[in-house]
Amino acid sequence: MASSSTFLFLLLFTISSTTATMQSIPTYFPRSTYQSSLQKQAKDLVSEPKIPYETYYFPQLLDHFTFRPQSSKIFYQKYLINSHYWHHGGPIFVYTGNEGNIEWFAANTGFMLDIAPKFQALLVFIEHRFYGESMPFGKDSYNSAKTLGYLNSRQALADFAVLIRSLKKNHSSEESPVVVFGGSYGGMLAAWFRLKYPHIAIGALASSAPILQFDDIIPWSSFYDAVSKDYKDASVNCYEVIKGSWQELEALSAQKEGLAELSRTFRTCKNLQSMYSVRNWLWTAFVYTAMVNYPTKANFMMPLPAYPVQAMCKIIDGFSPGATKLSKVFAAASLYYNYSQTQKCFELENGTDVHGLHGWDWQACTEMVMPMTCSNESMFSPSSFNYKEFADNCKEKYGVMPRPHWITTEYGGSRIELVLKRSGSNIIFSNGMQDPWSRGSVLKNISATIIALVTEKGAHHVDFRSATKEDPEWLIQQRRKEVEIIQNWIDEYYMDIEQER
Repeated sequence: MASSSTFLFLLLFTISSTTATMQSIPTYFPRSTYQSSLQKQAKDLVSEPKIPYETYYFPQLLDHFTFRPQSSKIFYQKYLINSHYWHHGGPIFVYTGNEGNIEWFAANTGFMLDIAPKFQALLVFIEHRFYGESMPFGKDSYNSAKTLGYLNSRQALADFAVLIRSLKKNHSSEESPVVVFGGSYGGMLAAWFRLKYPHIAIGALASSAPILQFDDIIPWSSFYDAVSKDYKDASVNCYEVIKGSWQELEALSAQKEGLAELSRTFRTCKNLQSMYSVRNWLWTAFVYTAMVNYPTKANFMMPLPAYPVQAMCKIIDGFSPGATKLSKVFAAASLYYNYSQTQKCFELENGTDVHGLHGWDWQACTEMVMPMTCSNESMFSPSSFNYKEFADNCKEKYGVMPRPHWITTEYGGSRIELVLKRSGSNIIFSNGMQDPWSRGSVLKNISATIIALVTEKGAHHVDFRSATKEDPEWLIQQRRKEVEIIQNWIDEYYMDIEQER
């Protein structure tokens, strides 16, 4: 969500509203996925800085868990390396790739590059299978469930393990300690990697990692309640305007020339065919802006000013009382889509995938089932989760049924504090409470070595961003604490190595 991450939705599935209408709303926003309606604009708006990494391709096994003939098929997995600061035998910092091009995550995870000189660390960013250039079946990788069946988190973790072991051997650095990093979905993978492969990684920094967003571990309304709180804290009027805009949207769209009026109000490049594209366009802007309510300017998802939620609410609060709610929310959402003032019109209904993210809807339809609802306290229209409709959608699209309880079966999650207190160690869960994904993460220390670092003003894996002169003190202290903990892990590791000799 670097990782995460990331980070970013590809799946809009149908849920039941508390009214008689059916609504299509986004259900998963890991730090790294754009909704299709904004991807075409994003290609022009989001400039990704050049990154000082060399690119390599690793011959990876297609299937690590069976021994059928097709299991031995090899695909080439992309990974990036920076060895500029590495002292041979020093630590290896590995980013567990998210659902997209690995360059995107490397460019937005400057924290690892910032701390590499201190640790004299080798930096490695591994691309997740079926994303970016790491396509096991080339252009046919997404053809059907027959090929997509190899896209899941378990296979991805095994990819990381195999590649790391090979890397250490090829660099004659078998004793180098490995620490894994990840944000959002990548943060989930980093935490799970530490639990599944403790013999390979001595620790994990999992930023904005919602590993508890499954089953009924947390209230299903948590995500959208958190988004709403961000806007309400910024301005009660702003919250009320957004909350009331959905009813105004439905009322206008029901009129004879309603869609034409909406097309004019929202300055669409083409005449709208449905009001749902407007709803999703607004939904995207409000949710992502809450996720990336960073204290400094950023262009991780779209170019935005510092504290963009407050900036949006300032726009809404600046309107005269007689202005319509739709005109107010359009102006606010335009900050998200057009802060750079380069868009003359807005593409609400079609777009292209510019970051190689289109595999996430498969993952959401198989193992990554994260039920979400909107409560009456939310600024979004009330809604409930209908598993049957969700499953039917997945069955129709891919011919497979979701496994809603597989993640908690494979990695755990329920009563996690009791389980990990005895079976886990050396994991940092870092979260900012302005990030709606924080509600699905670990927010309290589980043990002396499984630490929760929580900041009230932090947003989606903001700690993974490059340090700037404008960073507030709380963010500086958060990163400082992370470095201190990682340093302790590495010191203890080297002490153990010395004692074994």
